[in-house]
Amino acid sequence: MPEQPRDLEAEIEERLLGRRATMGRREISREASVSVQSARKLWHALGFQIVDDEEVMFTEADLGALIRVSDLVRDNDLDEDLALSMARAFARTSDRLAVWQTQLVAEYLTPADQEAEIGEKDARAVPERGVAEAAATQLADLVDQLEPLMVYVWRRHLTSAITRMLEDARDTDHDPSAPLRVVGFADLVSFTTLVRRMTERQLGTLVQRFEELASDVVTTHGGRIIKTVGDEVLFVHAEADAAAAIGLDLVDSMAEDPLLPDVRVGMASGKVISRLGDVFGTTVNRASRLTAVTPPGRVFVDDEVARRLAALSGFSMVEQRPRHLRGIGEVRPFELARSTGARRARPWDHHA
Repeated sequence: MPEQPRDLEAEIEERLLGRRATMGRREISREASVSVQSARKLWHALGFQIVDDEEVMFTEADLGALIRVSDLVRDNDLDEDLALSMARAFARTSDRLAVWQTQLVAEYLTPADQEAEIGEKDARAVPERGVAEAAATQLADLVDQLEPLMVYVWRRHLTSAITRMLEDARDTDHDPSAPLRVVGFADLVSFTTLVRRMTERQLGTLVQRFEELASDVVTTHGGRIIKTVGDEVLFVHAEADAAAAIGLDLVDSMAEDPLLPDVRVGMASGKVISRLGDVFGTTVNRASRLTAVTPPGRVFVDDEVARRLAALSGFSMVEQRPRHLRGIGEVRPFELARSTGARRARPWDHHA
């Protein structure tokens, strides 16, 4: 009798989540002593598709999560809406993290000869079945080692976020609900042209390299990357001099990297509104619009950043002609440069 093909999806699910699904929504709600409506709201907040109440798709791990949320609300006198918002934050971040890590492992396991040259038709944007199976198995093998690391990193970032919140609250000169930040955008030049010339996997490699290098530069100077959108990175910093160093190092580092095109950086300073892990407001819009009019390989800042840097050594600023920024109005930007020659050694220069 021929060997039956293994059900790898079911095997991976069992390894990551424990025993297979045995409960419907009504049963899991009864076991957790919560209403069906509360169970449905949590499942939806966690980013999973709503299913029929009797459909068997919940595992013991799902039951444990539902009980933990119920205990969180009851034992800490926590509002259910806040608990669901917390769950939604975990879900949004975890979804991106899981997809990112899955792609990283699959790309690592893909043979080099499957990559097409520039101008040729794409090799495979999606890994072959064999590569996908190998990546799935390796991730399942690593999960017990990765999980404590994820919790540690979250605790570290939570500590930093709390520290920033307390520092903003101590700044009595400004509204803590809209703290002062320098907001910067780094934008890859001629990205549309690259999209037409490169394969999907080559573009993926380029975007990954851009994000890795940008992350190294921003975090080295104590800044935070808020988000990346393909060819653009949004970062923030509380200090003007460190933000200026980020902008200049981004331009220099991208210019020196053989894989990446030039980058342009625009920065503005002012109040920002922080919600859902993102930043909003006029300052963010001004930085974005300023980046759009910045020439390749240059850094433009608004007058507020220039004012904050004026009393500091190490930077020079040249006033530019006025630019009309869509939705903002007329702005007179300043080109930022270093006023000293040598740069310090940079960790990302030796990036693997």
